[in-house]
Amino acid sequence: MPKPATRPYSRRARDAAELLGLSIRNARIDRQMTVAEVAERAGVSRGLVHRIEAGDMGCAIGAAFEVAAVVGAPLFEPEPRTLAPHIAAARDRLTLLPKAVRPRTRAVKDDF
Repeated sequence: MPKPATRPYSRRARDAAELLGLSIRNARIDRQMTVAEVAERAGVSRGLVHRIEAGDMGCAIGAAFEVAAVVGAPLFEPEPRTLAPHIAAARDRLTLLPKAVRPRTRAVKDDF
């Protein structure tokens, strides 16, 4: 059976995944936690924790964020409480934007 083709990712996306993985690994080591302890607390397998720490792009983002939360790795801001204003601002901006990006199609009047 042929191996499925892997999706190509941009350099920026790969760098971000690698940085997140390294941050998680450093935070885990600083807290003196084993991979097994992190996996158990996050509800994932040890292999998935290893893949996340390696910056594997195929990992679910929810799992990566949960592992980061377990080890205390910063995701966006050094202080988690500062995320709330950013989330509120992003939600406010989205309420001002149209729901669809594509313009609505108009009915064609072809009666001559």
